[in-house]
Amino acid sequence: MSDLEAPLRPKRKKIWVDYFVQFRWILVIFVVLPISFTLYFLTYLGDVKSERKSFKQRQKEHDENVQKVIKRLKQRDPSKDGLVCTARKPWIAVGMRNVDYKRARHFEVDLSAFRNILDIDKDRMIARVEPLVNMGQISRATVPMNLSLAVVAELDDLTVGGLINGYGIEGSSHIYGLFSDTVVAYEIVLADGRVVRATKDNEFSDLFYAIPWSQGTLGLLVAAEIKLIPVKEYMRVTYKPVVGNLQELGQGYIDSFAPRDCDQDNPDKVPDFVETMIYNPAEAVCMTGRYASKEEAKKKGNVINSVGWWFKPWFYQHAQTALKKGEFVEYIPTREYYHRHTRCLYWEGKLILPFADQWWFRFLLGWMMPPKVSLLKATQGEAIRNYYHEMHVIQDMLVPLYKVGDALEWVHQEMEVYPIWLCPHRLYKLPVKTMIYPEPGFELHRRQGDTHYAQMYTDVGVYYAPGPVLRGEVFDGAGAVRKMEDWLIKNHGFQPQYAVSELSEKSFWRMFDAGLYEHCRRKYGAVGTFMSVYYKSKKGRKTEKEVREAEQAHLETAYAEVDQPAD
Repeated sequence: MSDLEAPLRPKRKKIWVDYFVQFRWILVIFVVLPISFTLYFLTYLGDVKSERKSFKQRQKEHDENVQKVIKRLKQRDPSKDGLVCTARKPWIAVGMRNVDYKRARHFEVDLSAFRNILDIDKDRMIARVEPLVNMGQISRATVPMNLSLAVVAELDDLTVGGLINGYGIEGSSHIYGLFSDTVVAYEIVLADGRVVRATKDNEFSDLFYAIPWSQGTLGLLVAAEIKLIPVKEYMRVTYKPVVGNLQELGQGYIDSFAPRDCDQDNPDKVPDFVETMIYNPAEAVCMTGRYASKEEAKKKGNVINSVGWWFKPWFYQHAQTALKKGEFVEYIPTREYYHRHTRCLYWEGKLILPFADQWWFRFLLGWMMPPKVSLLKATQGEAIRNYYHEMHVIQDMLVPLYKVGDALEWVHQEMEVYPIWLCPHRLYKLPVKTMIYPEPGFELHRRQGDTHYAQMYTDVGVYYAPGPVLRGEVFDGAGAVRKMEDWLIKNHGFQPQYAVSELSEKSFWRMFDAGLYEHCRRKYGAVGTFMSVYYKSKKGRKTEKEVREAEQAHLETAYAEVDQPAD
């Protein structure tokens, strides 16, 4: 299967939307970029204002805001009002999924004030933050202290609440797991207005394990306590080119961070950070990083690359130079390394502004990059949105590490999207079965990357226009997503819920496990108050009647069983 050819497709006739998308850069440059820059600046001023307050003052404001949420919830009349949703506008979400559930009648609760870092406890190595704190904000506060969250998602705009309730990964996830695995406590407002603190070993431990991936459908997250780790001033990054077929590229990626003797917990053998970019079916660059002191980075002969400057080449293009000049090493300031993909939105920036990677644009206007994803969504109408759903792929496939080569071949054959981002993460064997869970008996196989307590998975990030679309050929985007979801179910993989999904309800609960989630929905009164995670995630508009009928139906046991579809 390693030499698969992408199927031939007939040519597609262009329609008016194609031309609008082709020249959308005009709107982006003259409208989206200036507004984005203004919003980024105002947000930064707000963060600075918050940082000047004492932790005591921030906590006082937090408690007052929690009481406002409780008061608002108690104003709801279940017989007249719709299901509870946050008051955030649908287009503000960073993900590509249409937030269509807010088109049905709903009861809004405003959480916009919850955007403060409440405490940084250096003794406990814990950061207590509110859900709208974003990654740029928290890394700006912690890195100067030589501290960091254990997992810092690459894009500045991603928020703590989104990464907990949805999906968060970073180059350190092969050590610490997904973002939600680094959380030690949640502060949740339940449907009845109670405020509870859920940890893995208190009376709300079931809720603690059920919150990740629940999309805010069990309660309203108002604070989280997250693990901190000590860090150094620089990241020593090694760029290593790999050539071969897709299976060989996948194995090169595995070898970059997973010792073949399975000594996965040995820090001398395992780097602090890992990512790989597959540039085409025959070439990839594996990147590994280790924290380094300022003294080490500034030693004579070492190369320091401040990738955060607006005029610098985009990171994925800079890494690609290893394919020509061979393996090389450089030192990047730690915070700039964390957010290396922000300015170009991985490589999506090339589709949004085709010339934004050119030296002249970077020097003249690069300081305004990136455009806010929320504004890009706000300035596209229904026709443009549907076009992107059919002609554009933004998906993450979470698959067992040993199947990464098969996943790469599948993506090449069905979508032909490049570059592809690879990032590993641990999927822990927990005391309860959560929505996502390792393969049963994985620890018996002793595969590369696995330990007795966690199976190594990998994120196969597929973000760009498919090859057939770029060549002007017919491409069935919805059909490709359906095939991808079937492939994931068959291979014990998972699809993050921020993405566009074609799953039926039964297929959704074949991919994810419903047991603990439904238990907590009933136990903590979420049924009839919050929409279920499937109906919140599913594609298409949701009527209130449809949602309420779904709430009345109990999931069949068969839904939670992972049946293997026939080949």
